[in-house]
Amino acid sequence: MNVTLEPAEWEPLQTAHVERVDNLLADHLERRRRREKHPVEDFLFTYYPTRPKQLRVWHPGPGIRLLGGAQYEGKRGYLYSDGAAQLDPAEISRRSDSITWIRQLLAATTTRQPQFGCFGLHEWAMVYQTDDIRHDWPLRLGSTGTDQVVESHKIACSHFDAFRFFTTPARPLNVLQPTRESQPALEQGGCLHANMDLYKWASKLMPFTPSTLVLDCFELARDIRTLDMRASPYDFQSLGYDPIPIETPAGKAQYAATQRTFADRARPLRLQLIELCDQLLFKVAG
Repeated sequence: MNVTLEPAEWEPLQTAHVERVDNLLADHLERRRRREKHPVEDFLFTYYPTRPKQLRVWHPGPGIRLLGGAQYEGKRGYLYSDGAAQLDPAEISRRSDSITWIRQLLAATTTRQPQFGCFGLHEWAMVYQTDDIRHDWPLRLGSTGTDQVVESHKIACSHFDAFRFFTTPARPLNVLQPTRESQPALEQGGCLHANMDLYKWASKLMPFTPSTLVLDCFELARDIRTLDMRASPYDFQSLGYDPIPIETPAGKAQYAATQRTFADRARPLRLQLIELCDQLLFKVAG
């Protein structure tokens, strides 16, 4: 059943959304105007395809009709008729296979016990025994020290999109050999990248995803990225990022504790995305 909102009801929500986006992205957009790169904060706009202008578009989500929503006329995923805009059932049906796959991945992840013993070593494995440093930034322990950290630890990365950036010598050191096909069988809720990717899935499901959920996932991904880089082999102290020295017992403890807080934040967002997929697939089935 659809809920119909008058302009006086939904326009303030739209305005609040745009203000939230502008506040979140202000520093990034200012740097972009100055053509300044940032190795930590630019990641969400280089690794993930969603652009700032796309984030600024407010989406109410399924089951909501917007009276007077003429601005949505012609936008992909929307149907505008009788003076109101709502999600287009035909577009939902067209994307049902993708929605089903995303739901299966998210649901499988929730069934697995989160793991907190990886200590962010995926980033170290990406620069192991190579002079081709991905972020073109100095290594905190130098190349030799970085290689020693990798060789003295068990590498246990379960996330394919992290593993695929491992250097060739680092790949055999990983206890798992993730593939795209095995992703639903390996993804687990303690993984930083799996939790950061909630933003990817929320974005891929747009315009069906309520914008509040998209931005909640964005904020989680942004905070996780900060931990990921603080625990990485790079030295970002000049940018204001104190390192988390995962090569030490204290650093490992700090990393695992923070990783747990992100897993706790991610779980309700993952469940909301599963519920969204169920709503969409129910519309297709109905």
